[in-house]
Amino acid sequence: MGSTIIGCGKSLPKLEVANDELKALVDTNDEWISTRTGIRSRHVAVEETATDLAEAAARQALGLADGGWREDGEAIDPASIDLVIYATITPDVLVPSAAGLLRRRLGLENAIAFDLNAACTGFVYGLTVAECMMAGSTAGAPGAAGRNPVRRALVVGAERLTRVTGWSDRNTCVLFGDGAGAAVLEWNENRPGIMSSFITNADDDTNALTCSFAYDAPLPFDIDGASPEAPEDASLSRIAAELGITEFVDAGEPRQVLRMDGPKVFKFAAEAMTTAVHEALDRANLTLDDVACIVPHQANERIIKYAAKKLGRPMDFFQLSIDHTGNTSAASLPMALCDAYNAGRIRRGDKVVLVAFGGGFTSGAVLLEA
Repeated sequence: MGSTIIGCGKSLPKLEVANDELKALVDTNDEWISTRTGIRSRHVAVEETATDLAEAAARQALGLADGGWREDGEAIDPASIDLVIYATITPDVLVPSAAGLLRRRLGLENAIAFDLNAACTGFVYGLTVAECMMAGSTAGAPGAAGRNPVRRALVVGAERLTRVTGWSDRNTCVLFGDGAGAAVLEWNENRPGIMSSFITNADDDTNALTCSFAYDAPLPFDIDGASPEAPEDASLSRIAAELGITEFVDAGEPRQVLRMDGPKVFKFAAEAMTTAVHEALDRANLTLDDVACIVPHQANERIIKYAAKKLGRPMDFFQLSIDHTGNTSAASLPMALCDAYNAGRIRRGDKVVLVAFGGGFTSGAVLLEA
């Protein structure tokens, strides 16, 4: 018995920006970007909100719109969804939650809904949390009678990373894009579904990947109480200093943009991915020989190549979707998973590893049987 994926979907914004189009912003070109990252284009949400993208991906996963993958081809009744987990670092608003907005749009009247922030590992964390809630509420599980029953869950990863991209920094602006992916999980008494998971954190001691929040409206108070003048928020300045975030990348760039030390992130990512894959397999007493394919976070093709070498597998063992999406953080993995299903790479009974890493530092892997 276990939590089985029965549907998935993906959504990309209308506007696709090719590498050469970035030449108008920074000193770069298609060859420089593609050889270093594997990226040839990315999608930018000019008209769409993150919620729009998430809704489109979720409708595909539920079988309410064309373009996704459904195991039996039948649409899923929205009222049967008990849980929505929405992984993101770029919600449209702080309140209500992104999951709450999505719940309302889709008419998921019976669903618990909440957001999750684990950066690019968000979808792996989301699957893990959903599986735990489903297993813990199953008849016979200790304490199940006192918990909300969760038989079906919708796990979404959606981002508008281009909102927090520093477009004058050629080392980062070439990497990121927008998009959304979604998967529907169903508890099945006769199939293993998610066989194991591994999630972990490591301290980002050198602040290799950071982005401050934009809710820094000045306060009309000082330490003595109300003040006629709104002083600078000292607490935000203090945490910004702790994270090494200066006010501007350069003239005209706000501080709430992604900052990344590429070499340090690469070093962490390459090791974290291979460790997570082995941990997930070890927990199920399986090896890579039992696995049909690996679906990795689509951050940089070089990182995937390094992991492939460490794991002793060819590149065609890995699902690659980065060429037309760029790094879409929490949306990356569910979109690549949907691509793998639609391409026929994953068939009923196949064992698949989903693996990711992200800011924080976070990392993890899920081993599932399709």
